[in-house]
Amino acid sequence: MDQKTAQTLFEEGATLIFLNVPEGTEFGIDYNTWTVGERFKGVKMIPPGVHFVYYSAVNIRDHQTAPRTGFFHNFKRKEILVKRWNKKDEDIAEERYTDPDEIARYRDTLRDLDRFLGPYPYDSLKKWVSLSNHVTESVLERLMPECGKILSATQLESDDATRTTEDRAKLAEARKSEQETSTAEQQLPRMHVISGTAIRFSAIPQNYPQGASPSEITKHSMDSSYALQSLLDSSYKDNPKDLLGELQFAFVCFLIGQVYDSFEQWKKLVHLLCTSEDAIHNHPEVYSLFITILHFQLREIPSDFFVDIVSSDNFLTSNLRLFFDNLKESQGVQVGLKEKGLKFKRSLTRHFKWNFNVVHNDEDDPVVVEVS
Repeated sequence: MDQKTAQTLFEEGATLIFLNVPEGTEFGIDYNTWTVGERFKGVKMIPPGVHFVYYSAVNIRDHQTAPRTGFFHNFKRKEILVKRWNKKDEDIAEERYTDPDEIARYRDTLRDLDRFLGPYPYDSLKKWVSLSNHVTESVLERLMPECGKILSATQLESDDATRTTEDRAKLAEARKSEQETSTAEQQLPRMHVISGTAIRFSAIPQNYPQGASPSEITKHSMDSSYALQSLLDSSYKDNPKDLLGELQFAFVCFLIGQVYDSFEQWKKLVHLLCTSEDAIHNHPEVYSLFITILHFQLREIPSDFFVDIVSSDNFLTSNLRLFFDNLKESQGVQVGLKEKGLKFKRSLTRHFKWNFNVVHNDEDDPVVVEVS
């Protein structure tokens, strides 16, 4: 990057000022991760748009890394976002720096801070955009946990009172009496997820309407369009494409945020979209974008994990086979969408050596073909 371009990006891009981060901390933004040095104070030249910032405290002596924590932020042009590390909590401090005068002071000293700010790595921007271009402000408002952070480790607390010494003594006495009549599983601590820490993913609706006849239940079990339309009507009526934002949000939280529950939501949404035959001609733009999104996502899944999701219940190949069959057989599907789906199918066969044309009664392992 030449000096003139760098100067323009510095002046027009956003800046994340991250103060008091301990040396050795793992820090990242989007598709890039670094180990913090002693001079680190943030990131400059951030392109406007949605980005994912994350970090993990590191015990340098024992080489132990804490579970990853992160947050999404829709950076505006020339915005300055200020965060400060809380040493006691090993996390970002709760206070928000929104006072205009304070932000103005940081802006006045931005040139002096320049040597302590790492430049946003533009060589990976295209890849990040391909994974997040449908994650809008409205999608973030809908899905982000109330605490404002994406937490890779589920935050749990005891169902029983344990705050005081008296509480703990009473609990120990109660557990002692329970040991005589309860199983080992029943003696495990009773826990629940701390309110406000979970991602607010959409619930997948029931596959068929209330009061459906047996024949209707069978029909809707073979075609998930009713469930998909119910989800769009209840959650994304104003903009059906925001469902794709949730699909991307779940994928990023899994791939980069290391949240396993997000992977489960991603699978649910992929299955729902792949098994909805009637919805393909009702929402052609959604499905055209869905193909593009899957194309980029499948290329970013780590190879070791990719083996698991292909072999476990044959998830990907069985769902994609249904999707390609639905594209082919569904009446009224646009020619351009069918052609795009066929190109995607050929690309997967070429890249992963899957053959979607061979049907197995037991839906077992994918067929490997040799591609010249």
